[in-house]
Amino acid sequence: MEFTLEEMREHLAALEARITEACKVAGRSRDSVKLVWVSKFHPAEAVANAIALGATDFGENRVQEAELKFSQPLTAKDGSRVRCHVIGPVQSNKLKKAAIVADCIHSIASIEAVEKLEKVCAAQDKVLEILFQINAGEEETKSGLDVHEAENFLNDLESRGANAFPHLRFRGLMTIGKNTGVAEDSRECFAFLRNLQQKFLAKGGAFVNFDQLSMGMTGDLEVAIEEGSTMIRVGTALFGERDYSKPVNDPV
Repeated sequence: MEFTLEEMREHLAALEARITEACKVAGRSRDSVKLVWVSKFHPAEAVANAIALGATDFGENRVQEAELKFSQPLTAKDGSRVRCHVIGPVQSNKLKKAAIVADCIHSIASIEAVEKLEKVCAAQDKVLEILFQINAGEEETKSGLDVHEAENFLNDLESRGANAFPHLRFRGLMTIGKNTGVAEDSRECFAFLRNLQQKFLAKGGAFVNFDQLSMGMTGDLEVAIEEGSTMIRVGTALFGERDYSKPVNDPV
């Protein structure tokens, strides 16, 4: 069941306490970790409640749902523009729509997608932030670059030159922790991501803005923050349970 505004406020306070404590343990500033509210399968009314509570960044898995909720500009409580993150895998035929609605796509995992996004964004005269998804947990059910191919993939992008994709900003890496129910099991893959991100950030050039790590969700956010996450993705713990049997067709 969807949380009411007051229930969302209570759950946000509990989550913020966890994030703050994790940052303290890791010797980091709370401001160094962005909370992305995963609004997939939640209606526009829930997004409005989240904005009233100070949310600025929202994550959507499906491009169609992102279009319904975020095609029209929304203003955050602090006066900034609400940002839409597409965090799920994007089919090739949906890349154009994703590029138009999103401020950031977390799930890029092929050169073909990078090349297509550059063309789309050039036509839109838009600069799009992208992260590359790595299947760091090496689980068959998850999308992303293979851990053994990720570095070669990034080297290939580097070899094309710093100005090969002028309408794209390579911002960092994304992964999903291991689905074992034990947060500590994800530490190794989170550390792998951090080391790879730091290596390419140091190269500069096309990777001069490569300072983001999108990793960590409700169950493993503490470990993710300890390993350097800059964006954690939380949905049900903030919005409540969604009835997945009902389509989300809320007006924008």
